[in-house]
Amino acid sequence: MALLAKYGLRLLFSLLIFLIGKWVVGRICLILQRVIIRAKVDKLIASFIINAAKTILLIIVIIAALANLGIETTSFIAMFGAIGLGIGMTFKDSFSNVGAGILILFFRPFKIGDSVEIGGSSGVVSELNLFNMCIATSDGKSIIIPNKQVINSKIINFSITPTRRIDLSFSVDYKDDLKLAKELILNLAIKNELILKDPIPSVSVSALGEHSVDLVAKFWVLNENYTSAQSSMLESVKIAFDESGISIPYPKIITHHIYEKRDDNEQ
Repeated sequence: MALLAKYGLRLLFSLLIFLIGKWVVGRICLILQRVIIRAKVDKLIASFIINAAKTILLIIVIIAALANLGIETTSFIAMFGAIGLGIGMTFKDSFSNVGAGILILFFRPFKIGDSVEIGGSSGVVSELNLFNMCIATSDGKSIIIPNKQVINSKIINFSITPTRRIDLSFSVDYKDDLKLAKELILNLAIKNELILKDPIPSVSVSALGEHSVDLVAKFWVLNENYTSAQSSMLESVKIAFDESGISIPYPKIITHHIYEKRDDNEQ
């Protein structure tokens, strides 16, 4: 009974050490976050430092709680190292994400808040931690990408420069007035307040298709106006084409009718 009470108290104290230690770690990370904000450290580096500090401090708390149970810390650390080696061999891809995260911090291909495209996923960088990064999409999704995959992917950062070019494709029927179509698109681009006037918007023939003449309109906008300018131009061009009698070709559907010859003797 005394033995049960002894180890029961140790277990209780270890639980208290863990809970209090976890609370202290949270407070330390909160203070660290405030210090980093005051020091105006880049958000990407700040996110990485806070996540790394939290992970390391929690490991220390766990070791302290287990040591209170009577487990020798030196042997535990040695055992932890051996287990860690085995886990590291098993989950080497996961731990390689840590190294990839450090490379991202060193080369700084993007920062928190940048609009990026990584491995076909587009959105705004919202977080970087030890193992992965998060991208917030325009439709409210959060895409988690392992750091190793980030390093090995093509990274397109749309926020490095303040402006971005929009390329829009339009198709015009061969029988319609090509010159008029180009003028309509160009005039709409010039009148659009979201489109920059320098560089000057341009419209040119990109291809002579099988059923249409293909045009490409190129113009520059501020990054924050990209989606709005693209949508407004598509809508205004469609309306202008309809009003001017310019048709947008669409694939012709050819219907084949198959008639079955019936025998005259068949009822």
